[in-house]
Amino acid sequence: MKPKATYEAEILETIKKYNIFSISDIFAFYSGCTRANFYLIGLDKIDTIKEAIDNNKVKTKQTLKSKWAKSENPTLQIALFKTICSEEERKALSQNYIDYTTKGNEIKQIFKIGDTEIEI
Repeated sequence: MKPKATYEAEILETIKKYNIFSISDIFAFYSGCTRANFYLIGLDKIDTIKEAIDNNKVKTKQTLKSKWAKSENPTLQIALFKTICSEEERKALSQNYIDYTTKGNEIKQIFKIGDTEIEI
């Protein structure tokens, strides 16, 4: 078995090379250790691995958003708007928005047992 740092370095290289977006995808491209061994030695808890995956996600999202902004396709323009708009703008755009929380207030149930009311 290799040292943990060696696994980490090899996995980081794999993540960058194959633009991996989730821990489970690592094993499709990296055969240096099994999935069980990966979790056993705690590689899933290493911040550099998590950060590398997050960086791939952010870069890809930003690339897509840039392409959507330049596109004349209305569907892509709406998709971009939904990802960057405020909650209020999103609600105004949505044709099916239903507020199940009574104008932002939580729905509470009140049960009465004898003379006692219990709010949940």
